[in-house]
Amino acid sequence: MRRTKLSPLPAVIAIALACAFVPPQLHAAAGTANSAPLKVDRLDPAIDQIIPAGAVLERVATGFKWLEGPVWTNGSLYFADIPGNSIRKWTPGKGVTTLLTPSGYKGSAPYGGPESGSNGMTLDAHGRLTVAGHAQRDVYRLESLQPGSPITILADTYQGKRLNSPNDLVYRSDGSLYFTDPPYGLRTQQDSDPEKQLKANGVYRIPHALEQKPGAAPSSAALQQLVTDLPRPNGIAFSPDERYLYVNNSEPQKIWMRYRVLPDGTLTEGKVICDATSDARPGGPDGMKVDQQGNIYSAGPGGVWILSPEGKHLGTIVMPERTANVAWGGADRKTLYITASSSVYRVHLKIAGAPLTRSR
Repeated sequence: MRRTKLSPLPAVIAIALACAFVPPQLHAAAGTANSAPLKVDRLDPAIDQIIPAGAVLERVATGFKWLEGPVWTNGSLYFADIPGNSIRKWTPGKGVTTLLTPSGYKGSAPYGGPESGSNGMTLDAHGRLTVAGHAQRDVYRLESLQPGSPITILADTYQGKRLNSPNDLVYRSDGSLYFTDPPYGLRTQQDSDPEKQLKANGVYRIPHALEQKPGAAPSSAALQQLVTDLPRPNGIAFSPDERYLYVNNSEPQKIWMRYRVLPDGTLTEGKVICDATSDARPGGPDGMKVDQQGNIYSAGPGGVWILSPEGKHLGTIVMPERTANVAWGGADRKTLYITASSSVYRVHLKIAGAPLTRSR
């Protein structure tokens, strides 16, 4: 994403931070990966229950410009190459291949903006890859993980107006899908962009996304706009028990919000649980996931921020480049994959990630 100047949010609590950004130096390791000792800003003793002693940061793929949306399934990591307008697949021992291109903008003329591709991705309860179309300005689902898979559009308009550029998304166990919709996929990335039709940069819910038939048109009338007061909503994740939905805001305030989820899927009691606005290191709140104990792992200033379920900043995995998103992978789901500017990284941790998909 690119920075814009926006008016401040009211009543946001500033938290002073004083951790210097010191990137680790990567060096060649066995196989195709590069590795270095993991650098961690340890702010609370609880971080030692998450990050093992002697942890190593590995770089498993590189040579890109801006990566997002990692999802681990069937032994491979899928991720979005946004400027490359593609969804890529990385398999251990086999390297990177292309699943889908274009993944976002489909016009014949050059896009004219920095983020022409798709963005965040997740899986539904049937294992189907669901994608924030970003520059395509919709949310869509791949009906299989094979190249050339049929695509089903799940959402593209709200009250007759085109979505801005869906950014990240998460399913609830009732089959509904929640997503954020800032303007980062528009050509200017500004609220004043001439193609922007919706005033709010909202958080939305598709009530019956899982039930939508392959190839069926989206049920636009059913789309619910849940949050309208965040200037740049971005990462989104449920707590393991789904009592809470976490949504972060990238700028101008770098904050993490927590909302209580009501039985009908709507949200209430929005609360700032962490504020990183005063941290000037590269990056801001972006993609995030939770582990089985409810801890939050989110892209943030300087790397991957690890927060308690209540929002206490336990520590930061310091990254050598600006960080975008994270995903759990590996057979035990204890490997945290990290997408950043040019590369995909991974680190093995002590606690397994919460399941990406749930069903009732």
